[in-house]
Amino acid sequence: MPLEVEFRNRLSSFVESHRDKLVGIIRDMVRIPSENTPPVGNEEACQKYVAEYLERQGMETDLYYFRDVQGLQEHPLYFPGREYSNRPNVDARREGAGGGRSLVLSGHIDTVPRGTQPWTRDPFGGDVEGNRLYGRGSNDMKAGVAVNLFMAEALRELGIRLKGDLIIESVSDEEYGGVNGTIAGRLKGYNGDAAIITEPTFLKICPAQRGGRTVHITLNSTGGILAEGKFPTGVIDAVRYFLVKMLGFAEQRKRTAPVHEIYAGLVDPVPVSITKLTTGPWGTGEPITIPETCQIEMYWQLMPGEKEQDVEREFHEWFDSIVKAAPGLFPVKPRIEFPIRWLPGSAICLTEPLLTELEECVESALGQEAVVQGFDAPCDMYVFHQAFNTPAVLWGPRGDNTHAADEYVEIDSVVAAAKAQLQFVCQWCGVAE
Repeated sequence: MPLEVEFRNRLSSFVESHRDKLVGIIRDMVRIPSENTPPVGNEEACQKYVAEYLERQGMETDLYYFRDVQGLQEHPLYFPGREYSNRPNVDARREGAGGGRSLVLSGHIDTVPRGTQPWTRDPFGGDVEGNRLYGRGSNDMKAGVAVNLFMAEALRELGIRLKGDLIIESVSDEEYGGVNGTIAGRLKGYNGDAAIITEPTFLKICPAQRGGRTVHITLNSTGGILAEGKFPTGVIDAVRYFLVKMLGFAEQRKRTAPVHEIYAGLVDPVPVSITKLTTGPWGTGEPITIPETCQIEMYWQLMPGEKEQDVEREFHEWFDSIVKAAPGLFPVKPRIEFPIRWLPGSAICLTEPLLTELEECVESALGQEAVVQGFDAPCDMYVFHQAFNTPAVLWGPRGDNTHAADEYVEIDSVVAAAKAQLQFVCQWCGVAE
């Protein structure tokens, strides 16, 4: 049943009048580093903050470690090689009165590292300047986790009893293709009739995600600065050749990848990128020489429905062919490594009630037409879709410099996201008399 206008207005007014509280939650979490640096991470302190917050809202809260999740390591999607001794999950349940649908609000607490890029603000300071809150993870995705936590406080303060169960969770190890934390939550029984994952979607509803594949390629040759008869080129000629040929692979992907309907309007639905390229240390402390080794990180995106074996075969056939065509450039066989798990694309049906009802709540709360589009990057939503048959969408605020220096989230967008989400929680789960 759609909510009454007066009730919707009451919810939006509560969010607006408590925006400072919402900002405070984000700042608190940004100030507690939770960097993911595989195979280890540092999520524990921030997860304890999350657990304590949810306990104060009267929710049945469970902070648990992966070693205690039965069947996790045996699950087909489990990715080995990570260390989890200080990396717990948090799940909390607000039991409903009965007769309503259940909902999971999920987010990941881990962030990428601060990195070596030059920040102009403290990456763990939570500085607020105008409409921006800065800090590592502010946009991806502590603002989204804060919105989920705020739902618990809003329901308690407003005295709203839901009919269906509400589950709020914060998972560890999502970055770098982790998703073991998302699997753990499902195996622990924290499941619902639907899920919202509060990734930063720029206030767009995303019922689909692109997949992603990352490969590390190491090229080797001979280096130095002097050679008899000619100036040495080391590995540079091979690098130049590879970068040109990569453009051909990108065009091949555009021609052959089966484009999902939600991505059909994009100029390039399956982009191919070079995300890192290095030939060694930099500076005058190193000798001037022609490099003999180059490490390349190549990343390409995938459509929902593409199969791992097909994508892997396409890459290997292309790479083997370009190496075979220029044997003189590759005196040493290039080394190929896949450092991150296979991340498939995924999507739900565009007529799912989860999607259509969230659209209605977004339009009511924001006063504008809801935008529905596919998410541009991989994430853990596919675990809900493909492994646990749970309809799930992404919905969250707007920010920028994600994974870069001076990451920030726009405060007004966080407030807007919370208004729409609070309406949806009440509509989806139902409000008890």
